[in-house]
Amino acid sequence: MAIRRLGQILVDLGFITDEQLEMLLDEQQQRPGEMLGSVAEDMGLITDDQLAQALAEQMNMQVVSLGEIELESELLGTISETMAQMYRVIPVMKDEHTLTLATCDPQNLAIQDELRNFLGYDIQLVIATQREIQRAMDRYYATAGESIASVLSELEDDIELKGAAAALSSKAGAIDLTSVEALADSAPVRKLLNMVLLMAIKDHASDVHFEPFEDEFRIRIKADGVLYEMVPPPRHLAFAITTRIKVMANLDIAERRLPQDGRIELSVGGHPVDLRVSVLPTMFGESVVMRVLDRSVVALDLTKVGMDDPTLVRFRKVIGIPNGIVLVTGPTGSGKTTTLYSALNELNKIEDKLITTEDPVEYDLDGILQIPIDSDIGVTFAACLRSILRHDPDRILVGEIRDLETAEIAVQASLTGHTVFSTLHTNDAPSSVTRLKDMGVPTFLITATVEAILAQRLVRRICTLCREAIEPTDDMLVELLISREEVAGRSFFRGAGCEACNNTGYKGRVGLFELMVMNDTLRDMIMVNASADDLRSTARKHGMVTLRDIGIENAYEGTSTPEEIIRETVLEA
Repeated sequence: MAIRRLGQILVDLGFITDEQLEMLLDEQQQRPGEMLGSVAEDMGLITDDQLAQALAEQMNMQVVSLGEIELESELLGTISETMAQMYRVIPVMKDEHTLTLATCDPQNLAIQDELRNFLGYDIQLVIATQREIQRAMDRYYATAGESIASVLSELEDDIELKGAAAALSSKAGAIDLTSVEALADSAPVRKLLNMVLLMAIKDHASDVHFEPFEDEFRIRIKADGVLYEMVPPPRHLAFAITTRIKVMANLDIAERRLPQDGRIELSVGGHPVDLRVSVLPTMFGESVVMRVLDRSVVALDLTKVGMDDPTLVRFRKVIGIPNGIVLVTGPTGSGKTTTLYSALNELNKIEDKLITTEDPVEYDLDGILQIPIDSDIGVTFAACLRSILRHDPDRILVGEIRDLETAEIAVQASLTGHTVFSTLHTNDAPSSVTRLKDMGVPTFLITATVEAILAQRLVRRICTLCREAIEPTDDMLVELLISREEVAGRSFFRGAGCEACNNTGYKGRVGLFELMVMNDTLRDMIMVNASADDLRSTARKHGMVTLRDIGIENAYEGTSTPEEIIRETVLEA
């Protein structure tokens, strides 16, 4: 049965007139993405209670008044504070199989499925006003303050769980798979893992590490390029937690001797999150690393990757060339893929055909053909690239140039009228030329095809809420290769540490970019085998700003700290 439109329900209930509905719909047109009820409230046409009543009518749900219900702590414990805030729900009733939740957003149909996966209950929704949901949050969760530490304390005291985990993890040979699955599916293990994952997603972490050692089981979260240790769970839960992850990733829970790779697809707060799971056997159990790919926090937009205006103008000009090779270089985790995706997103026009080959495909891009690499069955970069050329592409992305074969085909593709984007692992832009030569690419082909090389790094951004000026030390100046006179009248900055940045002094990251655009002078130097230092010096004369120089400028502006610039940039003599 078709769901009635909310606007018509508001009219039928007598809350607004037909004329007000027309005015409301016109206003909604000006606010793309906003729900009609929210717009009506903002305009003062309806109250919070009237919206809840209309939504209940539309979704055929019951309205509850949270102010009249006293919620038990055991019931509140079914949902963590993080999850309650993320989904804007409050538990109001529970039986053996079903959990009833109050929500102010019943139109978000994904809530039921997502929470069913997270909590292991059948989910039934009832409607409460937004004001009541917020009051319940402040009343129950602000005082409860459930944290990972409190959950771990409960787990430590759970004698039954401890006994079951110890019995299973001590078995070296065959294990009872039914018992293993029951342990992995137990409510305490689910709850802990859910809290860790939600915290990682909320903090925009890139990786979550689960590491077994002889006497402890460590959980570390990588955020802004740095690992932070969480309160370690009891050692006896290592087996249960890793098994739970393997169940979620559809891996073989009976196999504990071989590495395994899988993925977990979650939907959190209405947006998809992809977790890439890698399991590695170690001396004391299985180590698990989960790569968090949350597209909602990655803006695939060149204006948002952090390039300064002059570099952005030059890079946009370069990616628009009809043929040639554009390379992006830097260490793992420096944002190369995001930069290339942003460039492809900008070039993604209906008149051009774009094909990528990646290992693995990290984000889905509409309108672009993306091919995942699988070397086990012979789907390598080189093999894919050969086939791609038969599909009449205008622009091609090769995930990485790893060997001579791939490099040669990329060169041939660019010579036959294609633009090729790819990545290399080198320290800076000029040394990429040396890397291609070391692979065996002839010098004359490098000069004929390579149009530009972009080197990049990610440095942590100073928290704006606790930023303060500092006087640079002599050691800082030596490592930055600048003199005390050059700093005269200018300041460096650092973050003192506050609640907003978890007392780290940093919040988020910012990119540093070094763009070397080829010209006749540089090509002549490459032909006579000039060194990377000579290429760098000449490129600087032609407008290239090095990673170190742009980093120092960021330090002066208070965007990042001297320590971050020193840690992430290559200092040339």
